[in-house]
Amino acid sequence: MSEIDVRDNENIESAIKRFRKRCENDGIRRELKKRTYYEKPSSQRYKKEMALKRKMEKKLRRQKNAEKRKG
Repeated sequence: MSEIDVRDNENIESAIKRFRKRCENDGIRRELKKRTYYEKPSSQRYKKEMALKRKMEKKLRRQKNAEKRKG
């Protein structure tokens, strides 16, 4: 659970802003979205594999671009 300490003479808007930022950094909203609906284990595996595939393709593209710039 995320919590913040409200400072002396701090207005409530800035405290709420800091709290929202802390929640975002902790991944609470992402986790809430993820758990809103049930996702089958096979779907989870598929999404994970596709994310890994995208990551590897992006890495290859970057390497190719770096090689082009050098040579």
